[in-house]
Amino acid sequence: MAEDFWLNPWLPLMALATSMVAAVVIFALPEERHGLRTGVNLAASLLKLGLITVMVWGVFQGLEYRLDFTMMPGIEFVLRADPLSMMFAGLSAVLWVLTTAYAVGYLEYSPNRSRFFGFFSLCVASTTGIALAGNLFTFFLFYEMLTLATYPLVVHRGTEKALAAGRTYIIYTLSGGALLLLGMAWLYAETGTLEFTQGGFVEGPLTPSLAIIFALLIAGLGVKAALFPLHGWLPQAMVAPAPVSALLHAVAVVKAGAFGIVRVVNDVFGIEFARDEGLLLPLAWLAAFTITYGSLRALAQQDLKRMLAFSTVSQVSYIVLGLCLASPLGMVGGLVHLLHQGIMKITLFFCAGNYAETLGVHRIDELDGAGRRMPATSIAFTIGAFGMIGVPPLAGFITKWTMGLGALEANMPWVVLVLLVSSVLNAAYFLPVVHRLWFRARERDWPEEVRWGRLETMSWLLWPPVLTAAAVVAIGVLASFQFSPLSWAELLVNREYLP
Repeated sequence: MAEDFWLNPWLPLMALATSMVAAVVIFALPEERHGLRTGVNLAASLLKLGLITVMVWGVFQGLEYRLDFTMMPGIEFVLRADPLSMMFAGLSAVLWVLTTAYAVGYLEYSPNRSRFFGFFSLCVASTTGIALAGNLFTFFLFYEMLTLATYPLVVHRGTEKALAAGRTYIIYTLSGGALLLLGMAWLYAETGTLEFTQGGFVEGPLTPSLAIIFALLIAGLGVKAALFPLHGWLPQAMVAPAPVSALLHAVAVVKAGAFGIVRVVNDVFGIEFARDEGLLLPLAWLAAFTITYGSLRALAQQDLKRMLAFSTVSQVSYIVLGLCLASPLGMVGGLVHLLHQGIMKITLFFCAGNYAETLGVHRIDELDGAGRRMPATSIAFTIGAFGMIGVPPLAGFITKWTMGLGALEANMPWVVLVLLVSSVLNAAYFLPVVHRLWFRARERDWPEEVRWGRLETMSWLLWPPVLTAAAVVAIGVLASFQFSPLSWAELLVNREYLP
């Protein structure tokens, strides 16, 4: 019986259904049922994590979980677990548990919590569907579902500023979806299939139609991946509550775009075809420019969340740049950053939310002395910031070191220069924040403190960034261990893409 469950092809659907069912239940709950809503959230997130863990182990053993059915002639709905899907699904499952706990504390006294957590669960369901999609059609369904599920979260506060940010967000993302749909339909007309295939299913030589299709798909996905100049929605969306910002940057929206680009390059066009036909070099230049541009814009910000938003614009493009190197180490570096960036960035957004919720601080120049008032949060922020800079032996260092070696392996030394410049810029905007936290004295007292026993803030808000900061250290120090993000990225590249 246990063995049957282990091989169950319905496991992908069950993993998807956990958050879908949770959303329906939460929408139906009265607003005052706070304890029951929290229990449903946490139970669903832990159940999803357990199902994903089973599939990760099975995929590691060489199993593939697949469920499909025909929706109409030539169009199939396919859910499939492979090493790449498990990388993204595993990230979303782990961080959903922590973000759920954080959101429970952050929204403790807020109105409309059933609406928030209902759409929150739909957002995670969409992300899981994107991860497990076995073809471009299924991917597109969940990609657009993600847009619709995250819009209510962006506008949750209901202020004019939030509604304006929501309008910008929906215009950008629906436009990207339209481009993706056009490219997908054209691709199907050219090839007769949309099935993700190891090595890609597009066959050469490269025609003008295929080149345009590639551009349409990358542009449609590049909106959510915040590639320049399609990034404008992301800083404005920072008006959303901190758990939403964490979800957008670390788990859901920007990662969905980057993950989609990985799928298109590897499983639609094929990495070797895309490299040999010259499709990757322009994309590499665009990613390099976005890395530098995002860092420069972050350097000019005084609002902490806007600085982190432009940092995301820069950091997510590492994934695309590593992919475009088309060398084993380069691809490993790009893919492992899918996980590393998520854990580091969610740490930083959790900390930013703690400063805002506990101290009422939103600007960098208001953080003087906050390290003494909130030491655990500030230690977590410092670790996350050092990880982004690339200080060894933290997670960000593993990414940059591996990508640098991959650039030399691909005979693209200019990428090493991009990584060095980016690290210097990362230090230029993160170190002043760390300096203010620890080495600047506050000129006036903090507002009257709310006491949380011996803790600096409520435990729901404190433990998530502490745990993710510890993970930033652990996955760097233990990078060579089996099942580390780096080892999984190496397995993925060696088994799937460049065997």
